[in-house]
Amino acid sequence: MFKPSRALLAYTLPFVLFMVGLAAVSAAKALGITSFCGVVLDPMYWIYPIQSIVCPAAVLWFWKNYDFSGTTDWKLLIGAAIGLLVLGLWVAPQELFHQPRRMDGFDPGVVAGLTPWMLVARFARIVLVVPLVEELFWRGFLLRYLVNEDFTKLPFGSSSRFSFWVVAVAFTLVHSPADWPAAFLTGVLFNLVATRTKSLAACVTAHAMANLGLGFYICATRQWGFW
Repeated sequence: MFKPSRALLAYTLPFVLFMVGLAAVSAAKALGITSFCGVVLDPMYWIYPIQSIVCPAAVLWFWKNYDFSGTTDWKLLIGAAIGLLVLGLWVAPQELFHQPRRMDGFDPGVVAGLTPWMLVARFARIVLVVPLVEELFWRGFLLRYLVNEDFTKLPFGSSSRFSFWVVAVAFTLVHSPADWPAAFLTGVLFNLVATRTKSLAACVTAHAMANLGLGFYICATRQWGFW
């Protein structure tokens, strides 16, 4: 019977739990679940907070298994700069090419009196949870696993042409079709951060910076569909 190693679980389980949360939202909607504790509320407003607790809890549980070595200030700066470039890619369709505004999505003002808490929870999710969970899986695990199944024997940032492009394409496909062009370029850029800096922290910084900027953009334009 296959028994996954602790390292394999450390790099994949947080992402699996995250995807389960997304699937739970879709399932709840399909089943017609439209309330929580007697309050009419879209499932995402109560499933996402649960997801945002469970996933970082898993990351913290496995924290000692992650390799953050090789981090330097200049690598973090590179990550931050790439993050800003990625931000530009995501907002370009609306700002440069006049694509339709994306107004439908997670509106933090949906529950009266809870807007500040909703915003804090949402920013925590996109700036802390998502970058950690996704970079651990895509760059920390899959980029190396497709080179060697015993992926922890390879230093972070190791890749082959095959693994580089498979990860970029797979990263694209887990996003909405409308975001595929930006997601593909983002996958390529984040892969380059991994392979050039050899720093997990730089990858997380790039992802976090892009999401932080996107969060501010969403709040400024009220395009909740970008969440």
